[in-house]
Amino acid sequence: MGDVRWRRVASQIGRSVAVWVVSTLTMLLLAGLLPDFRLRSADGGSATDIAVTAALGAGAFGLLSALVWPRLVRLLLLVPALVLGLLVFFLNGGLLWLALWLNPVERGSAAPETAVVVAAVMSAVASATGAALAVRDDDAYRRRLYRLADRRRRSTGPAPATPGTVFLQLDGVGHDVLVDAVRRGLMPTVARWLGTVPDQTDGTAPAATDGTAPDTADRAAPDTAPAAADGPAPGMSGGLATGTAGGAAPVPAPGARPTHRLIPWRTDWSSQTGATQLAVLHGSNHDVPAFRWYEKERREVMVCNRPTSAAELERRAAAHAGHPGLLADDGASRGNLFGGGADQQALVLSIATRRRAPGTRSRAGYFAYFSDPANAVRTALSFVAEVGREIVQSTRARWSGQRPRVSRGGLYPFVRAFATVVQRDVVVAAVTGDLLAGRTSVYADLVAYDEVAHHSGPRGRDTAKVLERLDRALALIENVAEHAPRPYRIVVLSDHGQSPGETFRSRYGLTLGDLVRAGCGLPVPRRAGRTHSGAEARAAVRAALRRPVEEGVEQYRPTRRDEPIVLASGNLGLVSFPDVPHRMSKEEIDARYPALLPTLANHPGIGFLLVRSDRHGGVVLGPHGAEVPLDRLDDDPGPLAAFGPGAAEVVRRTHSFPHTADIMVNSFHDPATGEVHAFEEQIGSHGGLGGAQSRPFLLSPLTLTPPVPEGAELRGAEEVHRVLRRWLAEADGTASPAAPGREHAA
Repeated sequence: MGDVRWRRVASQIGRSVAVWVVSTLTMLLLAGLLPDFRLRSADGGSATDIAVTAALGAGAFGLLSALVWPRLVRLLLLVPALVLGLLVFFLNGGLLWLALWLNPVERGSAAPETAVVVAAVMSAVASATGAALAVRDDDAYRRRLYRLADRRRRSTGPAPATPGTVFLQLDGVGHDVLVDAVRRGLMPTVARWLGTVPDQTDGTAPAATDGTAPDTADRAAPDTAPAAADGPAPGMSGGLATGTAGGAAPVPAPGARPTHRLIPWRTDWSSQTGATQLAVLHGSNHDVPAFRWYEKERREVMVCNRPTSAAELERRAAAHAGHPGLLADDGASRGNLFGGGADQQALVLSIATRRRAPGTRSRAGYFAYFSDPANAVRTALSFVAEVGREIVQSTRARWSGQRPRVSRGGLYPFVRAFATVVQRDVVVAAVTGDLLAGRTSVYADLVAYDEVAHHSGPRGRDTAKVLERLDRALALIENVAEHAPRPYRIVVLSDHGQSPGETFRSRYGLTLGDLVRAGCGLPVPRRAGRTHSGAEARAAVRAALRRPVEEGVEQYRPTRRDEPIVLASGNLGLVSFPDVPHRMSKEEIDARYPALLPTLANHPGIGFLLVRSDRHGGVVLGPHGAEVPLDRLDDDPGPLAAFGPGAAEVVRRTHSFPHTADIMVNSFHDPATGEVHAFEEQIGSHGGLGGAQSRPFLLSPLTLTPPVPEGAELRGAEEVHRVLRRWLAEADGTASPAAPGREHAA
């Protein structure tokens, strides 16, 4: 035992010395290349003095980074998180200056901008060297995880023996997109869980290289997966669900036993993160008709990604469901719109405007991540690289004449980099901390794919790279879970998919608001206004910058009280008349604006309308005078026929909401191509009915009971919540394994 311990100490010392030597050589190289960086005084110095100066300077910089950096970040925690990430370079430059000043042999000098460059390069080289050495030493990596877990156990006590559950939401990744990514070899971790191999005729995509945990990339995807303890659960086989759409299914791997099952589920009419995540985390999305809607009695536009609206929706959902949320029992919520009743919340939008205890601050997760200088520099460099990647990709799309296409200029490259790098890295780090702390349940949202797909389309080179990186994040979390103080089940799900298609404005030359104003006989502006797209990522950026998310609300307000308010949620539009206190009926709208409903219903870019009716209660309107009462949709779907089974059910449910708009507008949908026309500037959209946006996935371990009985369909986010609650109860021993049929019957 003593020999093993000394070998470990010697190995650690050897790695530290190696990093020091590489840092010294890097400093010498930079001193030779950069004219404004000197390791000797103006009157010169011997080669030995210069080498000693570099060695001492590199050592001092390393010590300052290890000792001063965490305290410096804690002092700067009040600085907006995104700004702190961008300040990493300048803070490192200051530490380099201090290291040179403390050097007892020779005080070097560096211009301010040069110090920033030198510090960034040295931190990156030191991080890469340490990571490369750690990758070659599996024992060192495992010991590091064990030390972290042991440290947390000493501070929090032993973890329960019952298994914990981590729920990972891949925002916007549809079921068919996931299946296709597995088939193409983009997601080897998910493929291993499903016991499949890539389709070799399609080619295997290369692994992505970015800043996500380079010291675990090779180790995070072992060749073989552990078999499920009890084998496939009764009533449903493991791996891919039967009847998979969207291309050929992945090929089963010979001799491999799947550890997870994959099924699609069907969203509500409002197929967007706000409605889905509210229901999944809190059990109810009652009265959430869209991502944005107007509430007449409050004279307010509710927006799911506005902190004040999110807090109000969370309060309403908890009251309607009768419980605080999915994560109320020792849970953690990371990177979500809502808290789910968790005691530990970080990067959660609904608490962004409220003061909470330190463990529940919206941005508390940033400190835990950026307190490590290697993490900070790696993420900052990846951020810059992602901005450059987006500029190159958008330029290539513009020069090649790619269609459909939307504008990707302005701040979008930075928003994309925040979603695909900063938010991902910080959330994954928070989840790994929760696992090592032994929390009972964790729910985290990774928004990277959703943000990129809005602007690049659901399928293509841009989104393929994002899926590769998300798979690496899953592999890292799986690897950390193996070293956690309690066993964990990893459940992966999505909140919605995305449907492709040219925007309504691009296809027809006008916005939905223009069309509504024309139908009302109002003047139509020449230039249509744009709505904000990429809502989840933009909300996270605003929260990180502490900018009031209420900005831009005026775009929804008409210039006169009697003019309609037109809101867009993907390919779902909402028209409200603010001067009428109640929800207007078809008869009232026809009397006031005789041309409005026919104008909308007969437009080729619109699939159907939902309005209240004094005669029928509610009706669906379509082209050529189609008018079907809601209670007859099962016999005669009329305009809903193109939207598939289940459309009538979700339309009737939305009609029952108190705050459903006067006119609900769903865009055209082509069943052959799956395309829709978003009323926002998005070529990959979600929010309404039509195509893949309504078909997300649920990937769960075989050790859990099946989500629904075999042959049944999982319908609606509220039913998903009941399934997840049942799984948590099974871990505590408070639910019977025979429960799957009960939620479905409800």
